[in-house]
Amino acid sequence: MLKVKTWARCGVLAAATLLSSAALAEETVVWWDFLAGGDGVRMKKMISDFNEEHAGKIKIDATTLEWGVPFYAKVQTSVAVGEAPDIMTYHASRIPLAVQQNLLSEITADDWQTMGLGEDDFAPSIWNAVSVDDKTYAVPIDTHPIVLYYNKDVLEAAGLLDENGNPKGLDSREGFTSTLRALKEAGSVKFPLASVTADGNFMFRTIYSLMGQQDGELMTDGEFLAGDNAGKLENALSVLQEWTNEGLQSTYTDYPATVALFTSGEAGMMINGVWEVPTMTDLRKDGKLFEWGAVELPVIFDHPATYSDSHAFAIPTGKDMSPEKRAAVLEVMSWISEHSLFWATAGHIPANRNITDSAGYKAMEPNATYSSLTANMIYDPKTPLAGVAGPIFDVMSTYFVPTLNGEMEPEEAVEEITYELNDLQ
Repeated sequence: MLKVKTWARCGVLAAATLLSSAALAEETVVWWDFLAGGDGVRMKKMISDFNEEHAGKIKIDATTLEWGVPFYAKVQTSVAVGEAPDIMTYHASRIPLAVQQNLLSEITADDWQTMGLGEDDFAPSIWNAVSVDDKTYAVPIDTHPIVLYYNKDVLEAAGLLDENGNPKGLDSREGFTSTLRALKEAGSVKFPLASVTADGNFMFRTIYSLMGQQDGELMTDGEFLAGDNAGKLENALSVLQEWTNEGLQSTYTDYPATVALFTSGEAGMMINGVWEVPTMTDLRKDGKLFEWGAVELPVIFDHPATYSDSHAFAIPTGKDMSPEKRAAVLEVMSWISEHSLFWATAGHIPANRNITDSAGYKAMEPNATYSSLTANMIYDPKTPLAGVAGPIFDVMSTYFVPTLNGEMEPEEAVEEITYELNDLQ
């Protein structure tokens, strides 16, 4: 009997030792992202900080891949062959397609509870953007809309700043067009407004925002530009074409040239993504840039609305994760969300409301000023055809460039776009 008890005791001790070793084993989380430039630098710093804080417990093994179609094609292939990462960055706009392709694992209610996060921690539009059929498939880290950058020195000299130091005329089409005209008449800039008019994919952001300001929908009950929505797209294109035709907006300008026009002082204002905030901040700090600001887009039509997308973290399907591995992945996502104040230095608006409500974020400028737009954000329609580098972008961009640059009438462009979009289905 003694031998049995001794054997049993030894077995218990051995099991305890194994459990202890497993608990102490460092979990490696394989991570893929598409973050380059300033985004990449900041995320690498966050990964380094995470690994340092979790040394001996969790280690992120990160790889950065090419943005856009190459990234998503590799994800699809990796899931198919069982070689997907444990965690990956994802655009919220691509989630409907990913769900259709069965690429993403659901983030369950238990997962959210483990992370200490939930629906109330995010703006409704952001939560909806990572959800399909009442299931969530990603943890949003930010929202990255477009904003209006402006040269305070040039506008002040022309008497075009209001009492709050913002451009005049932000509340109406007439008011903002008058500001652009006054800036042109002042003769201090080559273009009052710099826009990426040579890239229809980028201009989708501005055009979709202007549609949203009219309560326009790109897709209604599975149909593209149904009812009066075609007219609302035409309205959006018409105002932008008007600015180009009057010389108020730059023509056939690619992305680098748009930024260069603004930073050189040749353009008084610029519509661009919040991700250019670090560019302006660094140039200003080095004494190479004028006083500048960034605000929510002007209300050209009925009410504020701004197109946005979100970077999010997702877990691929087909991962046979141990409970310890999934707990490590959830800790990674939770930790990044909780530390996204640093991510905000890239210009992005943190998705986590606890961060944007913090004193630290409210002291960040111009970030805190334009963060009000989170109440007015609109995302891509919920369709597998939408999203970054998706078919909708490709179709619409073909007609946006000639229209915005005065070589095609808005009505004709809308007819062609409507036909081709509905032909995709």
